[in-house]
Parts: sequence; structure tokens; C-alpha cells
Amino acid sequence: MLCDVCKTETASVFLTQIVDGKMQKVNMCEGCSKAKGVADPTGFALADLLLGMGAAQQLERTTPEGKRCPQCGFTQSEFKKTGRLGCSVCYGTFSEGLEPMLKGMHKGLKHTGKCPERLQRTQARDNALRELHADLRHAVVSERYEDAASLRDKIKALEFEA
Repeated sequence: MLCDVCKTETASVFLTQIVDGKMQKVNMCEGCSKAKGVADPTGFALADLLLGMGAAQQLERTTPEGKRCPQCGFTQSEFKKTGRLGCSVCYGTFSEGLEPMLKGMHKGLKHTGKCPERLQRTQARDNALRELHADLRHAVVSERYEDAASLRDKIKALEFEA
């Protein structure tokens, strides 16, 4: 098996990572693994493996050298080594280099969260009940009693479903 970096030597170092349920493997020869700092964990650009080969270099090109997070003091080179940021302010500090990488990894740049289906159904029913009660009050005030009776029946049906 050939080295994924130089494509000439036989691979002797094998790194495996599972991201989003997909296994990613990086095979390196002894020379490339030493050059990448795999033998020395402090020099290893984990960001390259987490975000794809060349990610740390891309971050270097887009982020000014020596830039530090004002909150935690984290630097771009520390991200390159660890593959992690120091705090939430780091995302804003290093945003110009992170955005292209994050777009490639995720569906977007903003976390929208998730909501359980049962909660969504409950909220929709509660909103519908609120609107029906408001319509009922308006129908009674307007003396539209047939409409009010119909709305009352709809409210009872929705409350019975719960």
C-alpha cells in the first residue's frame, strides 16, 4: 500500500477516523509521518486529518500569522496542532479561515438545532388552540353565534386529541 502523501513509498503508519458515520483512512510512509509530526503528537497537524489534507495550510493562507484569540489567547498554530479551538470567541477570531472548512464539513455555517417530533406536534396543537380561542372570542363579540358554535366544536375536538 502506497503512502497517501508522497504516493511513492510503502505506507507503514495507518490512521483511521470515523466522521459522520464514514470511515476515513490516511496511510503514510515513515518519512511522511515524521514530516507531518505523527511521531511527535505536539507537532502533528490534527486539523489536516479532521478537516481533510491541506486544511491547516488553507487556514494559514487565510488567517494572518500571529493572530490570537482575545479571550483565551489561542493561536492559529495551536489549532493546526490540536484540531480544536480554545473557546467560542475563537470561531469569530479565525472565521475567515474556518468558514470554507466548515462549509465543506456541514450543511451550513449556523447551527439550527433539532426539535423532537412530539414537541413539534404539541406546539402546533397549542398554537391552533390559541388561534381558535381568539377567533371564538371575536365571533361572540361580533354576535356570530353559528360561527362561535363551530369554533367551540373544533376546540373541543383538538382538546380531546390531547
